[in-house]
Amino acid sequence: MELNVHVCLHSYDMVHYGHSNQLRQAKAMGDYLVVGVHTDEEIAKHKGPPVFTQAERYKMIHATKWVDEIVEGAPYVTTLETLDKYNCDFCVHGDDITLTVDGKDTYDEVKRMGRYRECKRTQGVSTTDLVGRMLLLTKSHHSNVDNADYQLHKDNFGKGPKGHSPWTGVSQFLQTSQKIIQFASGKEPQPGDTIIYVAGAFDLFHIGHVDFLETVHKQAEKPYVIVGLHFDQEVNRYKGKNYPIMNIHERTLSVLACRYVSEVVIGAPYAVGKDLLDHFKVDLVCHGKTEVFSDTDGTDPYAEPKKRGIFRVLDSSNNLTTDVIVQRIIENRLQFEARNQKKEAKEMAVIEALKNKEDLQKTEAAITNN
Repeated sequence: MELNVHVCLHSYDMVHYGHSNQLRQAKAMGDYLVVGVHTDEEIAKHKGPPVFTQAERYKMIHATKWVDEIVEGAPYVTTLETLDKYNCDFCVHGDDITLTVDGKDTYDEVKRMGRYRECKRTQGVSTTDLVGRMLLLTKSHHSNVDNADYQLHKDNFGKGPKGHSPWTGVSQFLQTSQKIIQFASGKEPQPGDTIIYVAGAFDLFHIGHVDFLETVHKQAEKPYVIVGLHFDQEVNRYKGKNYPIMNIHERTLSVLACRYVSEVVIGAPYAVGKDLLDHFKVDLVCHGKTEVFSDTDGTDPYAEPKKRGIFRVLDSSNNLTTDVIVQRIIENRLQFEARNQKKEAKEMAVIEALKNKEDLQKTEAAITNN
């Protein structure tokens, strides 16, 4: 049987569950998925400053469970030469437009030669939106968006000179059971598996989380890793400010996309108690080097696994936290605002050009018919 190989190229500037969903759709189109990731220099040239470094982005994409291989430093403009070099039959991209610094479609050549396929963009998430949430320091993204601060964020971060682009603008993510099923492995623990439980916010799922989960995964020969995700209100209780940046639905998909995770508990209890440990038949409970906050009654949330002798503190040797990422964004605020508005302006120019072309074709067709 001939192997259907395809490539998915992207900057993966700030890797989020929208990118993971794109990779999931791309993998379903063939047998083997090669993902090209651009360098920091290329992204800065065409889009603006990246949130994550190229080394962080390479590792994040490699940790996504639908990816078979990555190409580091992939060219920003996709050519037939690139596809042939990596033995790819076609390339896949989302249904948003990717433009070079001078406004040209980066997939023009492969589209003309019939070696381009498209997958649907995940509504309700974009790097633009996430950056805006970090800068806002409000909690409107936790529940509803009918709030003046959020409307202002939409205006500042999704606005070009001529209206809104459907690709850069902000919209609210709507979780469905179908989406969870698509992301979930659906695998039950098998005899001989070591069931390992970890809990936390896993907010803005990043390389620090990936390194930790990889370390957790290495604790056993046949690991079955369950991640307990705390509800938004619980995370906000111990993290404060406007955390979590991603709500519980978004964090669920982000964690499910990771190749080291077998199952997710949505809205896990803060205290890892007897009922949870017995229900999942947990063999080992792990936590990173980050601070453990007391429960609302002042007790240690890991008292029960410690009593059973199954609690283990792990050092993944990665100190990156969600706080550090937010700090990166704040330090580059003006650059990010400029980047988003410039990107939107380019997209609106393309939409206008496509509309004019369509109008012209309609006019020509009407003249021919008469």
